[in-house]
Amino acid sequence: MSCYFPGPIMLRIGYIVVPGFQVMVFGGLTVFELANRLTKEPYYEIRLISESGGPVQSSLGYSVMTDSFAEGGFDTVIIGGVITGAYPASAALIEYLRGAVKNTRRVASMCTGAFFLAQAGVLDDRRATTHWAHARELQTTYPKVKVEEDRIFIVDGPVWTSAGMTAGTDLAVSMVERDLGAKVARIVAKRMVMFHRRAGGQLQHSTLLDLDAKTDRIQTALVYAKSNLHTPLTVDRLAEAANLSVRQFSRAFREETGQSPAKAVENLRLEAARLMVEQGRLPIDVVARETGFADPDRMRRAFLRAFGEPPQAIRRNAREHADN
Repeated sequence: MSCYFPGPIMLRIGYIVVPGFQVMVFGGLTVFELANRLTKEPYYEIRLISESGGPVQSSLGYSVMTDSFAEGGFDTVIIGGVITGAYPASAALIEYLRGAVKNTRRVASMCTGAFFLAQAGVLDDRRATTHWAHARELQTTYPKVKVEEDRIFIVDGPVWTSAGMTAGTDLAVSMVERDLGAKVARIVAKRMVMFHRRAGGQLQHSTLLDLDAKTDRIQTALVYAKSNLHTPLTVDRLAEAANLSVRQFSRAFREETGQSPAKAVENLRLEAARLMVEQGRLPIDVVARETGFADPDRMRRAFLRAFGEPPQAIRRNAREHADN
């Protein structure tokens, strides 16, 4: 590597694994590994830990070696989720998590690891998220938790929680940004071959994924629309991108997505506009123009229909959450 950044004192990360843990959550650990390669001296020391130490079996059936909780002395403690849908936390794990939130700089969960934090009371009266398929269960089982089921990740004081699967990688990149700066985080994300760094407030669901186009031609039209939101996206233009007649395109589009082209384009505009509004870098009128709403009033009406709040309220809420 040709570029190095100053690395302050080493930070120790304790990564808790429980029986049946999902290997996918290890993707976030690769973020810290790559960050180490960008500093003159390794910045992160990563330890896999468990209640008793020794081998812990994953959901795939093979085991990893761990140290015991007793080792301690961590800057950051992260716990991953399990795939079974059951989250039995031992008394020792609950006690450890309760102590960790008091004695470490930050505590985090990836995917359904949020259930372990909730059992320990760590998430009481805090905003949190988890995999969308388990969010309602988390809210019902632990009503003191302020569950936001569509978030990629949430930071509430010293407690970080992420959605499922790849969202743990986004959370880890954000931690690196906090620790080592935006430039290091961008390089790490690029080397992870991440399409883009997702902000914590971004929705878990992708509009393109939800539309679930079955054929390449309709998918091509949708990708074209997403890349050209700032332009007038008429049915004629989308049909041309799909290399179909307008009549063929309109019929095939509705059959595959269950929506009209106009409704799908509006949903794509809303997804992009909400992310830009929450990031807060551009004025509302510029967001409206860049996402094809043409004027702020039209975008405001669309926001009220879709989200029940105007863009200004969503931006204000995002800023308040970021400050917590």
